[in-house]
Amino acid sequence: MDKKRLFLWSLYDFANSFVFINFLLYFSQWLVIDGGLSDFSYNATFAISTVLLFLSAPILAAYTDKHGGRKFFLNISTVCIVISYSLAAVLAHAGANIYIIAAFFLLGQYFYQLCFVFYNPMIVEISDAAHRTRVSGIGQFSNALGQVIGIAIMLPLAGSRLAPLLPSVAIFFLLALPMMILYREDRSRDTDVKISIVLNEASGFWKKIIPFFATSISAPLLVAFFFYNDALVTVTNNYSIYVQRVFGAPDATKSLLLMAIVVMNGIGAILSGWIGDKIGALKTLKLILGGWVIVLPVIAYTDSLTVFTAMTICIGLFMGGMWATSRAYLSTLLSTDEMGFGFSFYTLLERFSSLVGPLTWGGIIALYGTASSSYRIAVAAMTVYVILGLLTISFWTRRPVDRLAQ
Repeated sequence: MDKKRLFLWSLYDFANSFVFINFLLYFSQWLVIDGGLSDFSYNATFAISTVLLFLSAPILAAYTDKHGGRKFFLNISTVCIVISYSLAAVLAHAGANIYIIAAFFLLGQYFYQLCFVFYNPMIVEISDAAHRTRVSGIGQFSNALGQVIGIAIMLPLAGSRLAPLLPSVAIFFLLALPMMILYREDRSRDTDVKISIVLNEASGFWKKIIPFFATSISAPLLVAFFFYNDALVTVTNNYSIYVQRVFGAPDATKSLLLMAIVVMNGIGAILSGWIGDKIGALKTLKLILGGWVIVLPVIAYTDSLTVFTAMTICIGLFMGGMWATSRAYLSTLLSTDEMGFGFSFYTLLERFSSLVGPLTWGGIIALYGTASSSYRIAVAAMTVYVILGLLTISFWTRRPVDRLAQ
């Protein structure tokens, strides 16, 4: 285990959580409740960013598998995150057209997800396979810790849904700089980035994708991830709106609830990392998904804010565990020459779950209106995706490559 690389890698995940949590908590509400953007249009921003990711992520990942330079593209993505989110916040303050603001929010979402195409494969440079679930858990714990501190620091500004945004972007950029400058990857770029080379990778993309899913032992996990992550991403993106519509809780209460969930996220990541190294990442993942199947219907049914809080804290526990074990398990299934390409689909399928799930959620709200019962139906519907994912990894298996995949 390379402790210096682990620190820089984890610090970056800590840093990007500042923009993630505060834009999710405050800007989502500003767009829908204050700015007047419809629930469907809000969720459509995630869907469109997914399409952009699909057109670019696997191609760029295949390029880095062949030519190196993951940190180079990570740095570019990071700068674009800062620019896009900053412009969204500035234009919101200026009272610009809501759709222009939403467009920059969309770009911020795109580059935020794109950075993980290059960030996640770096885990193989940090740890051997035997300790990878634990390392993944530490990274996820850092993300959760960043979310908690991000919420806490911005609480004094919570009286305005726009005030926390620009400070969050600034903190993210400052804390990301050590990774951007000091991290030394095993393989730097062996050639300058040229459009002709990238286009050459693009031309071979469709020829590579079918054999990959037909032969790679990672395919069952990737397909399952598409389903069960759908519930996680969609519920997370709509959490603050759900609490507002169903319980009418003030923003300060939402911040504290979300902070409690994120704390459990970090605890879940560390616990799952330890358990995953002991009993196997796949077994741990199945236990986590079983917990989701129980908790989501309870959340949809309960009228009690106390019960809702208890259940969403459980969701926080399962969030950290799911991400940590999924990432570690996938890293043991992918060969070195397909690591970036495989992780691009991990990120891409995460975003495609941000296509199907949000459109399902938004469609339910559009069909039944904004009454609290509509949001309850939407949460309950997410359970279906978790069940599909659990069934996929339980009954569709290919031969694993090491003990972590058992």
